[in-house]
Amino acid sequence: MVLRRGQIGHGTTDQRLLDMRGPSDWVHTDPWRVMRITSEFVEGFGQLAELPTAVSVFGSARTPVDHPEYTAGVQLGGALAKAGYAVITGGGPGAMEAVNRGASEAGGISVGLGIELPFEQRLNDWVDMGVNFRYFFARKTMFVKYAQAFVIMPGGFGTFDEMFEALTLVQTRKVTRFPVILYGVEYWQGLLDWLRRSVLDGGKIGEADIDLITVTDDIDDIVAQIVAAVPVTS
Repeated sequence: MVLRRGQIGHGTTDQRLLDMRGPSDWVHTDPWRVMRITSEFVEGFGQLAELPTAVSVFGSARTPVDHPEYTAGVQLGGALAKAGYAVITGGGPGAMEAVNRGASEAGGISVGLGIELPFEQRLNDWVDMGVNFRYFFARKTMFVKYAQAFVIMPGGFGTFDEMFEALTLVQTRKVTRFPVILYGVEYWQGLLDWLRRSVLDGGKIGEADIDLITVTDDIDDIVAQIVAAVPVTS
């Protein structure tokens, strides 16, 4: 369901689930929310179960259409589609739209997994298969379950969240053979320097954890790395 303008309510379903303030009626409503949560998993599994080998791509919703990162997103989506991969994004504007656009224009499977937000939202026009979620955790499960690689374009908090969740799952071996590739050396270099200088040197992660991350400006290199790690299967 998509709500716009005056039909948009205050707060989100996620917020109402997690907010423990106010009257105790949550004691009576939370058990029923489990049914709604279950339905999101059922709908997501049912819609995405037949996807071929897929790659999840994340990036900023604020990337302008005339920005070089948008152009790169279109190129990336097209290159992945031509290599035989379905492409999964968050379904929003900006970098997500660019990747969906590239995949759709190349004749590939362009998937968008949207999320309920406290402002106007919709899946972008280049999504050919879309699912809207109320709960972030259900949506994030789909990103990982139905993809065999992550590509992270420049983005903000949401992009960081998805990137570090993917890295944690690979680090703890909850998922295997799962490349995590960052596009944009200049954008990500400061983060990598901090990880080495503060986190690695402080003993919070190991050298092998740093090696889980690949950074490049070359779209052909991204596709080549994914093909080598997780070839397309019929």
